Amino acid sequence: MEKINVGLIGFGVVGAGVVKAFKEKAAQLGKKVGARLVLKAICDKEFRKKRNVRADKKLFTRDVNKILGNPEIDIVVELIGGIHPAKEFILKAIKNGQHVVTANKALLAKEGDEIFEAAQRAGVDIFFEASVGGGVPIIKALREGLVSNDIDTMLGIVNGTSNYILSSMANEGLNFHDALLEAKRKGYAERNPSLDIEGVDSAHKLAILTLLGFGKAVKLEDIYVEGILDISQNDIRYAEEFGYAIKLLAIAKNVDGELEVRVHPTLLSKEHLLSNVGGVYNAIYVHGDLVGGTLFYGRGAGQNPAASSVISDIVDLARNLRFNSVGRVPIYIKNKAIKKIRKIEEIEARYYIRFSCIDKPGVLAKISGILGRHKISIASVGQKERRKARIVPVVMMTHEAKEKNMQQALEEIDRLPVIRRKTVAIRVER
Repeated sequence: MEKINVGLIGFGVVGAGVVKAFKEKAAQLGKKVGARLVLKAICDKEFRKKRNVRADKKLFTRDVNKILGNPEIDIVVELIGGIHPAKEFILKAIKNGQHVVTANKALLAKEGDEIFEAAQRAGVDIFFEASVGGGVPIIKALREGLVSNDIDTMLGIVNGTSNYILSSMANEGLNFHDALLEAKRKGYAERNPSLDIEGVDSAHKLAILTLLGFGKAVKLEDIYVEGILDISQNDIRYAEEFGYAIKLLAIAKNVDGELEVRVHPTLLSKEHLLSNVGGVYNAIYVHGDLVGGTLFYGRGAGQNPAASSVISDIVDLARNLRFNSVGRVPIYIKNKAIKKIRKIEEIEARYYIRFSCIDKPGVLAKISGILGRHKISIASVGQKERRKARIVPVVMMTHEAKEKNMQQALEEIDRLPVIRRKTVAIRVER
């Protein structure tokens, strides 16, 4: 095969980055493949919109069928995002024997099983490095580099918007609202950032990581999701005093054959590799039985990092075509040893707890008594300076406790007349 043709669907920020890379690196990429890589067509409904790269007008079309099913196009790159019509486009490409590259995390998280099975039946490859971590090559690492390992833990900072907000709160002393406004001004947050700050985007990525790392397809409803909206400057400061940083983590763990999958704010020890990952950067910590702990780190969003991963997939796919090795690396291997997915109530963790109490004698004894009755042991406690209206923050760190017990205890404590605001509880990772 002397030439491999690529069709691009979606000429947005990432799509423009892919076109730019094709223009600047075509010869270099061709040498790495051993065949010419040719961008044959670009489909977009608004291709006259101004972008930071120019492409030959002859390549453009509004008709997606000029790419899908076109026998001259070997690889279809889907970069429009969303569920529909992206799903239909990908399935049509697969049905027509075309190989696929996509960055569509939401689609793969919700419909990945159907798409992957269709690709396997049709004997075509589907690559999706840019769906998680932007320019961080975590997908290839899980599918190939770590294949000899039984993975027991994955912890990921996989949303740049939330990480930027929490970093700004920690480093600049901003409150949540001001940190979000700053993220928007700098282009790090969407106009509607709800998917990012509520943890949904991280859950999409966690579903993909769990499939590859643990061989288990999880539904989004099986993932416990909690965002960062309730994190205050007080929590950032008190966590720092205890030697921790607060991060929004995507967590997957194999605990005795049962899978924990959850997204929530987490106190991370300052000694942990992830604790110093700041700004819009992403990082995924993976622990395997042979390799031990490993960290994959880099820019998690933006035109160039995402385009880097898309181009990497195109090159990998082109090599498979060049050497007739399509399907060389399975998308994932099902792990029948995973017995169940744990509900959040079943997990065990250490906790940071912040109570807002009336400053009067006996309050701490009442709180401690309720925690004790629910089998929750206190590791350390600190009573902070009094705030207005006689309200004083009481901050505790607990030893490991069951989530169910913690939630029941907090419900009981929050009914006490001396508690003035809903108690904040954040899980802890060492």
